[in-house]
Amino acid sequence: MSIIVKNISRGSEKNTKKRPVILSMLCYNHTGIVLYSRQDITLNKRKRGTKMGLKTFKGGVHPYEGKELAKDQPIREVLPKGDLVYPVSQHIGAPANPIVAKGDTVLRGQKIAEAGGFVSSPIYASVSGTVKAIEPRRVAVGDMVNSIVIENDGEYKEAEFTPCEDVTALSKEEIINKVKEAGVVGMGGAGFPTHVKLSPKEPEKIEYIIANCAECEPYLTADYRRMLENPEELVAGMKIILQLFDKAKGVFGVENNKPDCIAKLQELTKDEPRMEVCPLQTKYPQGGERQLIYAVTGRSINSKMLPADAGCIVDNVETIIAIYNAVKLGRPVMNRVSTITGDAIANPGNFLYYIGTNYAELVEAAGGFKAQPEKIISGGPMMGFSMFSLDIPTTKTSSSLLCFTEDEVAKVEPSPCINCGRCVEACPEQLIPSRLAKMADHGVADEFEKWHGLECIECGSCSFACPAKRQLAQSIKTMKKQVLAAKRKK
Repeated sequence: MSIIVKNISRGSEKNTKKRPVILSMLCYNHTGIVLYSRQDITLNKRKRGTKMGLKTFKGGVHPYEGKELAKDQPIREVLPKGDLVYPVSQHIGAPANPIVAKGDTVLRGQKIAEAGGFVSSPIYASVSGTVKAIEPRRVAVGDMVNSIVIENDGEYKEAEFTPCEDVTALSKEEIINKVKEAGVVGMGGAGFPTHVKLSPKEPEKIEYIIANCAECEPYLTADYRRMLENPEELVAGMKIILQLFDKAKGVFGVENNKPDCIAKLQELTKDEPRMEVCPLQTKYPQGGERQLIYAVTGRSINSKMLPADAGCIVDNVETIIAIYNAVKLGRPVMNRVSTITGDAIANPGNFLYYIGTNYAELVEAAGGFKAQPEKIISGGPMMGFSMFSLDIPTTKTSSSLLCFTEDEVAKVEPSPCINCGRCVEACPEQLIPSRLAKMADHGVADEFEKWHGLECIECGSCSFACPAKRQLAQSIKTMKKQVLAAKRKK
């Protein structure tokens, strides 16, 4: 079947040299039937999208949210029962170096591994007990990582922590050092050491500290519960960060599907001249770093830039609360909140777990399985990692565990691309995923890079939008890794 595409366009009345605005794109088949029509497609400068005053970005998708399963469940603390496993690579950068040996007795809150460099982070015991082994253990992404295994004595004896009476009296260097020593990393999933993020080359050029309160991944509700139950710590953490940047404003970017969180944060910040709450349109991937910066500030960054290059620093809700705990309370990262949910879970909920706890114990805390799951995912359904076992330790970046009775993706048989362009519309980076995936499948690395394949943020919007159910994101992600690996060898 042949398809005829007609563009109806006009030039700018003010300046005929400008590129035209396409008023309508009509697609006909050979019988003259209109297949679809796209209205108001502009080829001029991209503008920041808004919907009834809500800030957002161009592209994105609207998957089923699934948050109703766990959003109303208060945070519950889970005490670990068995051994705890601490991989020395829980962050981006150099692995931490163990400073304990087999047979050593440790306290909860005692440092067991020190940072292996500037871009690294120390690790602390979350329980008291005895070091049972230092050996490779499997982690959520499937790799075998050197890990410290501690036998929990069940007593939870703590090391001494030194709270800070007056945080405002601390120097900038003291604040950054406290964050560094506490082992705070990006706890939204990336795991970038936070002290590095808070130490840009030109701190005077930082204008925005953005709290990523979007939590755009379906099913996840841990940040939502944190904002409802611990908003004071979140705001206090933002105040601490603002002490480091004299010209910056703190912005809480919250999707409008969380009106209770927006109201609570607005109430707490109404008398804070350097803070504001920014409601965002609910859309995936609104919580992506580039998308959040663009929605809040209108500034764009690419893969060769850092948020600091656009005058921004972005931190997750859990990370900012960890900064408060580190600076104000003197407590290192030992716990975090994670969502355990899915239609295979008996009692979905949000759990404050001790880092190093086995995933199986968290599932048990959620009532176990009410049906045998076909699919288990660490993280969200769009960007998480499939797991074949629950005998995996939690880390600083373990935000959720999803358990589904059906593996819907595995049952779908991909069909040939129909060149509909839906992946292009969905892509938040304005790429052409169908073409990039084809280049990836054929191993054409040069063309892949030429067509800006390295700008892909691996959000999965293209795969979700594809009516042919092609695994576009997987192909592009694989080629990205190959191209970057080749670059490192040069």
